[in-house]
Amino acid sequence: MRLNAITLICILLFIGAVGKSAQIGSHTWSPDAMEGPTPVSALIHAATMVTAGVFMIARCSPLFEYPPTALIVITFAGAMTSFLAATTGILQNDLKRVIAYSTCSQLGYMIFACGISNYSVSVFHLMNHAFFKALLFLSAGSVIHAMSDEQDMRKMGGLASSFPFTYAMMLMGSLSLIGFPFLTGFYSKDVILELAYTKYTISGNFAFWLGSVSVLFTSYYSFRSLFLTFLVPTNSFGRDILRCHDAPIPMAIPLILLALGSLFVGYLAKV
Repeated sequence: MRLNAITLICILLFIGAVGKSAQIGSHTWSPDAMEGPTPVSALIHAATMVTAGVFMIARCSPLFEYPPTALIVITFAGAMTSFLAATTGILQNDLKRVIAYSTCSQLGYMIFACGISNYSVSVFHLMNHAFFKALLFLSAGSVIHAMSDEQDMRKMGGLASSFPFTYAMMLMGSLSLIGFPFLTGFYSKDVILELAYTKYTISGNFAFWLGSVSVLFTSYYSFRSLFLTFLVPTNSFGRDILRCHDAPIPMAIPLILLALGSLFVGYLAKV
């Protein structure tokens, strides 16, 4: 009876984390939270609110280690979330919603890392994710601000010449997000997939394969957003492009600091 009770307790705690961390079935509020100002979105989706559920599971790890059933449920839910959010992200045209769905996908990685009993790696990815996701959101905010609050990527294009600094920052954030070797995201994302592969359980293999496919989709929507926003021929009016300007100094300083974090924090903090 004690085992049944602790299994129920852990699953109910996880259901709370599902709502808080935008997991499968309770993820729809997260992209809709993009309506707020971009700095607020960066805080909500990078370092504070949506990661609270993951952090709660990691802090309750002694409790979650008792019932294997709860860990299996956590692993399956996290893997399915990472896959669902990645496949949804490739179909979005709103710049901020693409980044929002990528947040849901990365939260899935953190959750299934907890499900395979690697809580420290999950929190490590949480910390790394905060840097490059905040960088992506603030870079997107810089573009949206200069484009008179236009968020549809199909109405942008050709902005690399007008926004060379913002383009460089967004490229760094995107490369870190997809786990490009030796950037911050690589050091945690690669370890999560490696640990899932070496778990040699049904849930571990399930998480590994869905996580690996999600990496492919993550690369696709990251580069799609870069191409549609910065590299394809412009779809805006000429007067809008001429009026555009790159990030001023007060907006550029946080981008530079976050870019440094997106490049080096993973290497400096790895164990």
